[in-house]
Amino acid sequence: MSLVVVDIGVGNTASMVWALERLGARPRLSADAACIADAEQLVFPGVGAAGFAAERIEALGLTEVLHAFNRPLLGVCLGMQMLFERSEEGGAPGLGRLAGTVRRLRPSPERPSPHMGWNRLSKRADDPLLEGVEDGTYAYFVHGYAAPVTADTVASCTYGEPFSAVVRRGNAWGCQFHPERSGPVGARILRNFLDLPC
Repeated sequence: MSLVVVDIGVGNTASMVWALERLGARPRLSADAACIADAEQLVFPGVGAAGFAAERIEALGLTEVLHAFNRPLLGVCLGMQMLFERSEEGGAPGLGRLAGTVRRLRPSPERPSPHMGWNRLSKRADDPLLEGVEDGTYAYFVHGYAAPVTADTVASCTYGEPFSAVVRRGNAWGCQFHPERSGPVGARILRNFLDLPC
């Protein structure tokens, strides 16, 4: 199986590769459009600013291939946010695979931003990505922006207000949290992704 981890220079690619390797996968790290287009499965991780990510996607010539990729795709953290139409962070354009705008989390004295740490997942729909993951399970988050809850939301989380924690449309999934840093539950989610039919 050809598994590619997209590397556009926005962090956490190494930890994602290691997490996948621990599950027996042999991921290839690439920013090459032809390699990405030929992959059977794609993981698109990211940490950082949406504006920079959008610039890198454009500069590397990856906009069309990421938009058109029709086999299993998993966006993680910033990678998930880039699946949406737009981000408030610098007015950055997304890939438009999911409807909606990613917005800044509203901080308060009780809820500093960014949202960092463990928080509960509230399952909203059955999905193969969450097979064996119990409602209320904790996952590890690090983010200052979040996608709204929409018809594509598979699981949500609440940090002052609900936001999308897991999304899916067709063969494109996204996790706002970091499965590679979420212990056994994160490993289960990655295993579920690897087991998806191509």
